[in-house]
Amino acid sequence: MLTHTTIATPDGPFTVVEDDGAVVAAGWSDSADAVAARAGRSGSVEGECASASAVRGYYEGGAEALARVPLDLRGTVFRQRVWDALTTIPPGETRTYGSIATALGSPGASRAVGGACGANPIALFIPCHRVGGASGALTGFAWGVDIKRSLLARERGL
Repeated sequence: MLTHTTIATPDGPFTVVEDDGAVVAAGWSDSADAVAARAGRSGSVEGECASASAVRGYYEGGAEALARVPLDLRGTVFRQRVWDALTTIPPGETRTYGSIATALGSPGASRAVGGACGANPIALFIPCHRVGGASGALTGFAWGVDIKRSLLARERGL
C-alpha cells in the first residue's frame, strides 16, 4: 500500500510517497497524487513515512541522512545507471550532464542524462539538483531552478 507524508520545508511543501517502507516518489508539492504520478503510481493514503525523518534531517543540515533510505526506483537500465551515478555526487558539488555521460561510458549521451534527470521521480533522494549544463549554468529542474539553487546553497553551507 502506498503511503504519503507532506513535510513543510524552507523550499515549500515536500511530499514523500512510500511503498512498503521504500520511497517511490518525492517532490516539492503538497499534492501526493501529482508526486506519485511522476513515478507512474497512484492511490496513496496519508500517513507517516519512515523517510520523512531523513528529509527533516537533510533540512537540519544532515544531507547524509538521505543515503540511508530505501528506494524503489523503476526505469530503463540507462536511467537506473544515471540515477546511481547521481547518488555519488557529494552534497554541494555539481557535475554536468556531459561529465555524467562520459563517466557512464557514453560521452555522446548528455541529452539522455538530462532526460533521466528530468524523469527522476525521487527528487532530493536522487540528487538531480546537483547536475547542470556544460556552461556551469543551473539548467532545468522539475521543481524549479529556484529550489535547485536553494538546495545547492544549503549543501554548500554545511
